[in-house]
Amino acid sequence: MNEGDPRSERADLAGIADAMERMSVAVDPVVPDQVQRQDAEERVRALLGKLGSSADEIDRAIAEDTVDLLMVDRLLVPAERRLTQGELAERSGVPLDLARRVWRALGFSDVEDEEAAFTEMDVEALTLFKAMVAARVVDTEAGLQMARVIGSSMARIAEAETAPGSLPVLASSGDSVLDADLFARQAGASLPAMAGLLEYVWRRHLQAASRRAMLIRTRGAEGMSPVMAVGFADMVGFTMLSQHLGDHDLAAVVSRFEELAHDIVTALGGRVVKMIGDEAMFVVPSVTEAAHIGLSLAEAYASDDLLSDVRVSLAVGPVLLQDGDYYGPVVNLASRLVGIANPGTVLTSDEFHLALQEESDGEFSARALRPRTIKDIGRVQVWKLSRAGVPAGAERRRNLRWERLGEVLRELDELRERGEQVVAGAPRQAGLADAGAGEDPSASESSGEPEGGDPPSTQLEPPFEREEWAAP
Repeated sequence: MNEGDPRSERADLAGIADAMERMSVAVDPVVPDQVQRQDAEERVRALLGKLGSSADEIDRAIAEDTVDLLMVDRLLVPAERRLTQGELAERSGVPLDLARRVWRALGFSDVEDEEAAFTEMDVEALTLFKAMVAARVVDTEAGLQMARVIGSSMARIAEAETAPGSLPVLASSGDSVLDADLFARQAGASLPAMAGLLEYVWRRHLQAASRRAMLIRTRGAEGMSPVMAVGFADMVGFTMLSQHLGDHDLAAVVSRFEELAHDIVTALGGRVVKMIGDEAMFVVPSVTEAAHIGLSLAEAYASDDLLSDVRVSLAVGPVLLQDGDYYGPVVNLASRLVGIANPGTVLTSDEFHLALQEESDGEFSARALRPRTIKDIGRVQVWKLSRAGVPAGAERRRNLRWERLGEVLRELDELRERGEQVVAGAPRQAGLADAGAGEDPSASESSGEPEGGDPPSTQLEPPFEREEWAAP
């Protein structure tokens, strides 16, 4: 194999892995002594030298306390030599303008013309892109769009891996030499494992997506959009909760929300398309499966001690599938319906209700609600879905926890506001007391507004089962 060949670089990784394995020693959680730091520096220097860094480069990084960054660069993207954009285009045989477009599509920022930022890995990636276009597997524009999808997905995975608390290896000790040493030793095991896991998951998802696409083509006419049930689940009161929770607690709420959504949707035959903050979007070919998913989501969140309830909406119809996402009027309708649902309830469109009646066998019951006028869509008939035989008051009982939480948060806000009023009004109350000494003290008592504040509220407005939702 020639020098600079990507296969040669990958072969060298075996030796690098051996070097990193030899670096694997126990880490003292206490502040290390000078001997431990010297040992760590020797290991770091040896590995960086094997990865192609010069002695001067290593000395400068240690002096500037950035050797951990140098280790990340050299270990994650190893290369014997670095290339400029022009050299990259020449080596890959891809025009410079197209090479730049591919780089941007993958989600990376532009680099200076003379900056040696590229490696043989980049040459190999561009060569593969060119070969796929030449073999007519994809055309140039479709390839660039696929690069955007890949780049966006991989960026999210990388951000999740490096988020605070995700990887102990990224915790800072305050010494870049020790951090570089720890990262190198841990990466020796984690990098090959993660690469293998990513390929496994991709193959499994490609298998599932290919089967879905083939089934859709065999069941429908050529060129027609597939008919799918689309659902949204929106967590109630997330904005209010986020204002009262710290970062750690808020992260726990978001993580639990995503965990429940993924587990329930996938277990019941659906696919989570995306998570949008406190909202999940999912699709499933069958309206019966969609109904089970929607009701199971409402029940699971109502029973969870950490989370508030969710609103769920379901609609069905032709959808446009592009780049792993779904578009069309059905998606817009489901997205709008979830905004008018009450906590803990599942609303469906009229088309979904009719399809469910034809497909299911008495498993569900539905109540017609007053038709609603939805912005940019028009007047639509809405149905409230429930399981057959579920008592009418069950949903109300499930949501008492949310009502109690709302009351507590509202009381906290009222106390804060009154405290601010007391602090702001204290300087002038002394003067007002003398001026009002001759007034009838019973006047304020009869007003129903003690201390000049708002009348106290004894209970929250019921969040659902309101009269306005009754069918005409």
